[in-house]
Amino acid sequence: MTRFISYTTRHYDKLIQAVLEHFEIVGITLLISIALAFVISMLVMEHKRITTWIMRVSSMIYAIPSLALFALLLPVTGLGMQTAILVLVIYNQFILVQSFTDGFTAVEPGVLEAATGMGMTKGQIFRKIRLPLALDTMIAGIHIAIISTIGIATIASTVGAGGLGTILFEGMRTQNVVKIVWGTVLSVAMVLGVNGILKLVEKRIKKKFTAMQVRRRRKNHFLYLLKCVIIIENICTSDGR
Repeated sequence: MTRFISYTTRHYDKLIQAVLEHFEIVGITLLISIALAFVISMLVMEHKRITTWIMRVSSMIYAIPSLALFALLLPVTGLGMQTAILVLVIYNQFILVQSFTDGFTAVEPGVLEAATGMGMTKGQIFRKIRLPLALDTMIAGIHIAIISTIGIATIASTVGAGGLGTILFEGMRTQNVVKIVWGTVLSVAMVLGVNGILKLVEKRIKKKFTAMQVRRRRKNHFLYLLKCVIIIENICTSDGR
């Protein structure tokens, strides 16, 4: 316990720096990964053959050990954070594209036909029907991607990207239990913290979508009643004549 307290008080600045570097790697990776997966899923959701081909390729890449993929890209991208982010973005596509496309294509054909019959465009169908219904599946995929990214990002220290892996691997190399414990505890805390933030964001997004749907239903009901009133007035006018 004395060693633990002593190391913490003497090297707290290194711990903070490692946490910030890890947050930077994970944050940039997730932003790029989610945006890229969203675009890919939108483009291929109605093309099953292309989706199947993309998933096969991404699953094969996902099966490659992360350390081996880092080593393969080193001659091209060199040492540093850019290599780590590129590898992590590639890994995340298998998880995110799968969950996003599953969510977008889970809508029943009858619902889509009814929306088309009402005169809704593809863009409106996507925004008002596909996206709200896919939200739960998408967020589940993002949760998995977060855990995967934080875990694999620790290995990124082997290519000079920094992060919590620096403390963890240094502790393993020098048989320093305190460093190993700190690296592990901070990684777990980061997973719990980021997932907690995501849950709060999820609640706000769902609340916003629910409020939008309620307003839309009220508007539709109002328009329906207005049409009924106009029809009744026309009927009464024609009868009076």
